[in-house]
Amino acid sequence: MLPLAAALTQAAEAVRQCGDCGNLDSQDPCAICLDQYRDRSVICVVEGVGDLWALERARVHRGLYHVLGGALSAISGVGPEDLNVASLLSRIEEGDVAEVILALGATVDGATTAHWLTDQLRPSGVAITRVGQGVPIGGALDVLDDGTLAAALHSRRST
Repeated sequence: MLPLAAALTQAAEAVRQCGDCGNLDSQDPCAICLDQYRDRSVICVVEGVGDLWALERARVHRGLYHVLGGALSAISGVGPEDLNVASLLSRIEEGDVAEVILALGATVDGATTAHWLTDQLRPSGVAITRVGQGVPIGGALDVLDDGTLAAALHSRRST
């Protein structure tokens, strides 16, 4: 048990949140943000790091990511101020972003967050799309298979 406890302590000390996208990595910025082969004109917005890793595992998105850190939820008391949105708006204002993909869960909270984010992003003039077919109602991205994730990302639509 002691080696496991030591390994967990070491991991907790080494892992940090990326200041650009919100991903977890041992470096800041994270390896995804530093990858020069990524399409910097597309940002895929996800609720959590697990969703980001699910999309990476499926290898269906070659752009950048942005982790919100949750979804709007009146029941859970999560409001706009609790989400990582200010840095997303800053990234878009820098002018290199052409499209923002809203890859949020197909839940009431995910839909509410997507509508609210669309209202926040629309004045920027950036194209806003959502993942399409393939994500079942009530489904969470981090538990879907790679084929379903690929179909959902490739069939995204404008909001």
